[in-house]
Amino acid sequence: MPALDWQGVLTGQPLQWIVSGFLTTLWVTLAGVVLATLLALLFLLLRLSAGRFGHAVVSGWVSLFRNTPLLVQLLFWYFAAWNGLPLGFRDVVNADHAWSILPGDVWWFTPEFLCSAWGLGVFTSAFLIEEIESGLRSVPSGQREAALAQGFSAWRLFRYILLPQGLANAWQPVVGQYLNLMKLSSLASGIGFAELTYQVRQIESYNAHALEAFTVGTALYLLTGVLMGMLLTRLGPRAGRAQHDCRI
Repeated sequence: MPALDWQGVLTGQPLQWIVSGFLTTLWVTLAGVVLATLLALLFLLLRLSAGRFGHAVVSGWVSLFRNTPLLVQLLFWYFAAWNGLPLGFRDVVNADHAWSILPGDVWWFTPEFLCSAWGLGVFTSAFLIEEIESGLRSVPSGQREAALAQGFSAWRLFRYILLPQGLANAWQPVVGQYLNLMKLSSLASGIGFAELTYQVRQIESYNAHALEAFTVGTALYLLTGVLMGMLLTRLGPRAGRAQHDCRI
């Protein structure tokens, strides 16, 4: 077996591609995590406050996006939904904007980035809803009854009583979903999004250093997952301490 030639991956243009792809993966992961979290909280509030209608809407959302392959969803958002948007909006997105460049020279206001972040966020939100809902169910019923007896609205009950304790109870599964989102971002290469996997494949075509390129890419995914897991897990005790602040 020939010796690995790391110079063909860790120098020159290939190294620039790897750095660019890695930073792009980090940014789209962050965008997807924020979007997924906001969507999950919105739909959980809808399920709690809108009765049967809200429950039906949320159940439909969860069923649709959990039971459809993510790659199929990404292809739909990019090739179908995107082309259904008004032409004027698409022209604005496709134009060059100085404010659309993130640190690391990552362009976020592009069809590929927006569709990738949206697809990852929507897909992950369907799983987060169920994970957090399980945590909410574990909150003692006495907490709910006490809050309602003191005149808490549905929003205040959710914000100050259920959510802090529910997140603490479901924190590890939630962290797992965030890590899964980061790993699944590699599927965005299927719509031409230049994240880490896309750039690694580009190196393979550029100089045939496939083994070295995929080794570096795998190491970066592993390192990112470990660091994300450690960081998010450290946030867990803070969510847990919030239980004491919100008990009535």
